[in-house]
Amino acid sequence: MVTIAGFAGNRGRNLLNLDDLEPGGATLEVIVTNHTDAPIIEAAATRGIATIIVERDDGEERQQHEARILDELEPFDVDLVCLDGYMRILSGWMLEQLPTTLNVHPSLLPLFKGMDAWGDALDAGVRVSGCTVHVATDVVDEGPIITQEPVPVRPDDTVGSLKERILYEGEFKAYPRAVQWIAEEVIEITENSEGEPAVSDTAVDESAYPAHRLVSEDRIETLRYGENPHQTAALYGDYTVTEPNLAHGEQISGDKGMSYVNYVDAAGALDIITEFEEPAAAVIKHAAPAGCATAYQLDEAYDRALSTDPMSAFGGIVSLNRPCDVSTAEQIVESVKDIVVTPGVEADALDVLGERSNMRVIDVSGGIPRPIGPADRTVDWTMKPIVGGTLIQDRDQQRLDPEHLEVVTEEVPTEAQLETMAFGWSVAKHALSNAIVLADGTETVGIGQGQVSRVDAVHLAIRKAREHAEGKGPDGSVLISDAFFPFPDGVELAASAGIDAIVQPGGSRNDDTVIEAADEHGIAMAFTGQRCFRH
Repeated sequence: MVTIAGFAGNRGRNLLNLDDLEPGGATLEVIVTNHTDAPIIEAAATRGIATIIVERDDGEERQQHEARILDELEPFDVDLVCLDGYMRILSGWMLEQLPTTLNVHPSLLPLFKGMDAWGDALDAGVRVSGCTVHVATDVVDEGPIITQEPVPVRPDDTVGSLKERILYEGEFKAYPRAVQWIAEEVIEITENSEGEPAVSDTAVDESAYPAHRLVSEDRIETLRYGENPHQTAALYGDYTVTEPNLAHGEQISGDKGMSYVNYVDAAGALDIITEFEEPAAAVIKHAAPAGCATAYQLDEAYDRALSTDPMSAFGGIVSLNRPCDVSTAEQIVESVKDIVVTPGVEADALDVLGERSNMRVIDVSGGIPRPIGPADRTVDWTMKPIVGGTLIQDRDQQRLDPEHLEVVTEEVPTEAQLETMAFGWSVAKHALSNAIVLADGTETVGIGQGQVSRVDAVHLAIRKAREHAEGKGPDGSVLISDAFFPFPDGVELAASAGIDAIVQPGGSRNDDTVIEAADEHGIAMAFTGQRCFRH
């Protein structure tokens, strides 16, 4: 068991958090401070943690002061030292006497070293800051990095608010993680050829993927293969993510595991379904929606979603934002589906779903079946790896408020059409660009997506609605476009299919001719002023 000596000059909140969590079984044995009035002293006494108070005397040499600290610390059998706002640079001599010593800095080193990392981040206008846990050296904010935790910088952040959020959302995650890795011997602190500290991964196995990413993620499993059999793949998980997610979902039915493509598709299915507060269901194929609907009852929502394009739904993914009930389960097993993603399953419904042994059911409720929706979307950004780096962006959390739409045609959308525009926009966000969604009420009618021209996307949506949808079609529907119409041809095609209303971002140089075409055909059109591309 790893024992910790914590060095703190103030409140030592990271040390108290380590004491609460005991990551990897590590225990906080003693607090060292050089201030008799440090608040950590009272907190340690309340918790029964020993304290060492060694103030530096006037004129006392630095090494003499450090030697007195070491003398006081000697009776404690300490394996690890954790610094937390100690505000004194430890000399190389002292660090040699101490066991491995960690420090946490409130930025993503090497950016924003120094005393005011929060203010420096705000002054630089960065969108993401965070914290770094590293091995302490006698050079300020240097030493090999063990782990980092990103924290988004919000437009209204002040130094105070950013400081608090980096502590609670960053340091409270990263420091325990680093201690746990050391306690469980996942990593090893050694010396490099120059005699300087170095961090290495201790895991050795036959996988082509490291068992541990020293950033923030653990390998959950090595997958059978990637998108194609000639590609290898692995799944890593971040245990600090609290919103429902596939990486930590529980497979509760199905006789085979998840593949790389399964995870990609199922993650997209879960992402779209949490857009809605009402009972909702979606059918996903190749990470794109084939149908989506909300209704008063879950089984009705599923029926409406499936009827958009049952042909494409064959072998697809079903996602629900309510625990799966028996009626919905009975509908699901009527046709071939690969995966069901749901925030819990009623006992009788699981028996029904289990009738299809090759259909996997993933429970993302965390063991507490419940409705999920927009309030559960806690991750603020998305990441997409590219060769040589990673792209990071804000998550698309925009929701369409009908009151903020700009009506640009003589024909004014009805209240029902405005509601459909808001629903359809939440679906279009998840369709592949160029994307066109046809909707009626709060259900999709046809979806055209992934086309290189917008008019082709309109063609596809209309054809899907006419040829694939069951019991519905394009006539009288609302068209939702993820970006502006560059020409009136898409509007004219919509009019020929009987579409009554259109919502689109606007902003084209040809807006006037597009609006003119809508007026000519008696179509109501509104502009959002914002687009929702998905690539």
